[in-house]
Amino acid sequence: MASKSRWADDEEDAELEARRKREKEEKKRAKAEKQRKLEEAARAAEERKKAEVEAAAREQDDRPAKRRKLSSTPEEPQDAKDQPRRLLRFAAPEWGPCRRVDNFERLNHIEEGSYGWVSRAKETATGEIVALKKLKMENLNDGFPVTALREIQCLKESRHRHVVDLREVVVGDTLNDVFLVMEFLEHDLKTLQEEMPEPFLPSEIKTLMLQLTSAVGYLHDHWILHRDLKTSNILMNNRGEIKIADFGMARYAGDPPPPDLTQLVVTLWYRAPELLLGAREYGQAIDMWSVGCIFGELLTKEPLLQGKNEVDELSKIFELCGIPTEDTWPGFRRLPNAKSLRLPRNPHTTGAVIRSKFPFLTAAGASLLTSLLSLNPDSRPLASEVLKHAYFSENPRPKSTAMFPTFPSKAGQEKRRKRASPQAPQRGDAPRIGGDVDFSGIFSSREEGGAGFQLKLV
Repeated sequence: MASKSRWADDEEDAELEARRKREKEEKKRAKAEKQRKLEEAARAAEERKKAEVEAAAREQDDRPAKRRKLSSTPEEPQDAKDQPRRLLRFAAPEWGPCRRVDNFERLNHIEEGSYGWVSRAKETATGEIVALKKLKMENLNDGFPVTALREIQCLKESRHRHVVDLREVVVGDTLNDVFLVMEFLEHDLKTLQEEMPEPFLPSEIKTLMLQLTSAVGYLHDHWILHRDLKTSNILMNNRGEIKIADFGMARYAGDPPPPDLTQLVVTLWYRAPELLLGAREYGQAIDMWSVGCIFGELLTKEPLLQGKNEVDELSKIFELCGIPTEDTWPGFRRLPNAKSLRLPRNPHTTGAVIRSKFPFLTAAGASLLTSLLSLNPDSRPLASEVLKHAYFSENPRPKSTAMFPTFPSKAGQEKRRKRASPQAPQRGDAPRIGGDVDFSGIFSSREEGGAGFQLKLV
């Protein structure tokens, strides 16, 4: 006798299936009823709203219209009635969060930098003179330039007496027209020194250095690296006050610094040796090296280290500051570009000559300059330490800004006489140090009384 299959449907399975179907149909009916009620409520709300609008319109029609005064007052002369009426015009809000550049009248071009064109402009509503910087918007397919975003962010966060004030950001007709509106200052230190017959006085240099160092210290306290400090980026007004400008290469950097820092930063003549040797991790010390270069430039009225390329810049640094050793700069041999250097081994020819290059600088001043231009970044002082240095407390004391001389403004309509100088690195540039570089002949030529020295690429 054949046995019944254990997988065959029985009456209990059929009853379970029927119950499932009934529950499914009940859910469908409940869902349809809920949807119908929602539609009825929406129609009722729409009808109420329509009725309220119609009632408000009827009430408005029943209200007597306000009588318009057409005749002139008795005191008004007859000829005034015949003249056309002038409408008062008020400035309406612009579309978008930014004002338009049409609110400013550009007066004259000042200069072109690595990340924008700077012009002198006047705000038409107030007559205030401002500096208008048009950002270079290249490769818009990649989005808004990160350098422009960093510049705007850093400037808005840097509220310091000696940092240029960003007033607002304005736009033009296209995506390429983005402008920064900043306060206008009459001079920059580079052009001003080119026009001066003599360098600044020691008391004036101390005042300028105190202002510069306080601003750099403020930036560092707020985790901002400027990464392009140079005299052309330091503005000065006719009241003896300087302000740091051009934050196109600035960025935030914490402690420890982020791993993706760009190695090709800072204009060549102000670039620290660790950057020239390919360091990827760096911090506030690169700005302090630039401060030391600016200090030397204020003393001599000429850029201190005018290298033609990265190799020549390194040679000038080593000639002035000495050849690095494991004692003076531990671990420098591990930098990428240091592996190809051939340095002299004579310890008596590797010392710095800063003191002999600046014979009229006091011992305290030479000590400050030597510490700022230390090859080892860990040996460079912080900005707060520089402000407390004995150099600023000895005679002559820093001069009051009210006693500073005034100079004709070259940023006004006059044409500038520009001298060739390197530009800040552009995005996508690559360092040009390659192969083995021989520095062994630098100090031997100094001892032999030669007129100069040359590097050997081997």
